[in-house]
Amino acid sequence: MKAMTPSKDLAAVVGVAPLPRTEVTKKVWDYIKKLDLQDPANRRMINADDKLKAVFGGKAQVSMFEMTKLISDHLK
Repeated sequence: MKAMTPSKDLAAVVGVAPLPRTEVTKKVWDYIKKLDLQDPANRRMINADDKLKAVFGGKAQVSMFEMTKLISDHLK
């Protein structure tokens, strides 16, 4: 799979090195799990911290399905 370069906002979460889209998604999930950002009441929702808010367009909470689309917008 082709390596993609993350935007400055996404690089704050996954690092600056070009990565395949699948690896970017995996690193974002690792970050979410490490900081316990999944909503405890609805595990499909992600609560954004300051770094993820920048990636999520300022939204405080997104669904895991919306998250993948928003991440794609930050890859070149």
